[in-house]
Amino acid sequence: MNQSVTNPLPHIRILDVTIAYEKPREAGTFVAVADVNLEVDRGTFVTIVGPSGCGKSSLLLAIAGLIAPSSGRVVVNDHTVSGPGRDRAMVFQDFALLPWRTVLENVRFGLELHRWSGENLDERARRYVNLVGLNGFEHYRPHQLSGGMRQRVGIARALAVDPEILLLDEPFGALDAQAREVMGNELLKIWEQNKKTALFVTHSIDEAIFLGDQVVVMSKNPGRILETIAIDLPRPRTIEMLDGDAYVDYRRRIRTHLMDGLSSERAIVAPHG
Repeated sequence: MNQSVTNPLPHIRILDVTIAYEKPREAGTFVAVADVNLEVDRGTFVTIVGPSGCGKSSLLLAIAGLIAPSSGRVVVNDHTVSGPGRDRAMVFQDFALLPWRTVLENVRFGLELHRWSGENLDERARRYVNLVGLNGFEHYRPHQLSGGMRQRVGIARALAVDPEILLLDEPFGALDAQAREVMGNELLKIWEQNKKTALFVTHSIDEAIFLGDQVVVMSKNPGRILETIAIDLPRPRTIEMLDGDAYVDYRRRIRTHLMDGLSSERAIVAPHG
């Protein structure tokens, strides 16, 4: 039997990655991520949770090929990432839609960027507009849509280019609690249809558990991985699971990591206060 089938390589490997930025107004660098190692199997939904400034978004940008690690490597399909590629698509918190384009035209824009060929672009764009539940809104412009609807457009645009990997950087961060819950459920329904490898950055512990096959818990900057927790909850996920003992245990475990990190930071800062 083919060994690659019985023991496939992880879809994504992050190998000793450190990401540092030059400080804009002073000498030196700011280290956002330090010595991170992570493996993500194909078709899994991985959530990344941690305090502000822990490098969650930087890690996603490095996987997308939009920034280069200061040291270490990001490997996708056994090839080192050296820039953006059609195998990876990113969804941002601020929607990143073109305000003068309609819903259909915004989804089509991703296809145009990748010079998609062999298929009518409007037909393909319309298929993904329908997939995210926006049929009937094809000719609306972003300012005519709710925040949740605009985020659906961003997800449709990312999915339309048929990436192997979907990178979502706090996509529901600008939404209210009820809209976040609705969009989380909708995202899982969409994901269940194609099982893309997905990495989802969030500040919300509940969101991380509810969505993820695994939750990666990161420390305060410089960001390091404190623990990767496998979430053993059946799919499809339901809101009722939030009251179950297993869910509560996961929440307590993640919260303890994050609170310990904040306590350590206070212990260091307090003598100088």
